[in-house]
Amino acid sequence: MSAPPDRYAVIGHPIAHSRSPRIHAAFAAAAGQHLAYDRIDAAPEAFEGIVRDFFDSGGCGLNVTLPHKEAAARLADRLTGRARLAGAVNTLARQPDGTLLGDNTDGAGLMADLARLGIAVRGARVLVLGAGGATRGILGPLFEAQPAQLVVANRTAARAQALAADFGATAPAVGGIVHGCGYDALASLVAAGPFDLVIHATSLGLQGEVPPLPQGVIGSASVAYDLGYGAGDTPFVRWARARGVIRAEQGLGMLIEQAAESFFLWRGVRPDTAPLHRTELP
Repeated sequence: MSAPPDRYAVIGHPIAHSRSPRIHAAFAAAAGQHLAYDRIDAAPEAFEGIVRDFFDSGGCGLNVTLPHKEAAARLADRLTGRARLAGAVNTLARQPDGTLLGDNTDGAGLMADLARLGIAVRGARVLVLGAGGATRGILGPLFEAQPAQLVVANRTAARAQALAADFGATAPAVGGIVHGCGYDALASLVAAGPFDLVIHATSLGLQGEVPPLPQGVIGSASVAYDLGYGAGDTPFVRWARARGVIRAEQGLGMLIEQAAESFFLWRGVRPDTAPLHRTELP
């Protein structure tokens, strides 16, 4: 009899919509890797116990999505440099000694997809909506791409301001350059015109909603990018197009690219993502 497959999963709440199992199944088939990949729904109060049970029972790795990325960073025994900078983890890997390594592949996934799409960050005025674990994962790579301005806006202004301050403290060279504010304060930042790139990183799309943004934040020449994804346009993509945006993208490409980073961490094999970008993932 053949050995049972190595076990991996994505954990979040909700999680039924996740296409990660199909992506990792495709990577495994192409690379000849013997593994199984499932979905695990975990409410916040049950997250730690479910994660520990998964690894105690022989699980090899987890992808972590909303709303658990910051909790995963606290749970990991050791963090990679990019996870430490983010203060959030989207990938957990069991090490040979049984400890858990926490990594964050979100930023690498986003930047790879923006490059694939030909969306420039260097010299651009960039707005990120939301101040949770998803935003924490992408701030470092976005800053390294040298935007002209990088603003984080959130429903609770203090949370965005704290994130910007944390980021500056963790990476002192960028202190004061990442600006945090509430949505209403954006009105004073668009006197020079709309932002060049607006990235939606909140969980509101799961409820069919978008952040309450003032007029002028986005314009026809802006690029709208939603970290979320769906079978059709996401609420944020629809909102952007209704305001004349010519180019609006959703985050399935980022999901594929960050998954490839996780797969490499777990298996030591870097998947070719191009075939999946050309495939409809149900």
